[in-house]
Amino acid sequence: MELDEKRARVRAQVNQRLIQSGERERLKELLRTRLNECGWREKLKQHCKEIVRQKGLEQITVDDLVAEITPKGRALVPDEVKKELLQRIKSFLAQTTADEK
Repeated sequence: MELDEKRARVRAQVNQRLIQSGERERLKELLRTRLNECGWREKLKQHCKEIVRQKGLEQITVDDLVAEITPKGRALVPDEVKKELLQRIKSFLAQTTADEK
């Protein structure tokens, strides 16, 4: 099996576990909270306004705007938030693996 295929399979299995347990929704809510706390949403909103001002409201589609802001949005997520989510996922996986034994 190719490495990319294996990674995709493992990612799908992890996602399925997260969904079935309800942990995925809890993580999404935690992410929303943390992003609001750090001002991420406001920064991204300002970036959107700037793009619309530069390109003109009539010259930009929603798809164009999403394509423009996605890299910036990812870059603006603080490392602490990424680390916290990763740690929560690792803890969840460790617990579910221990429960299976």
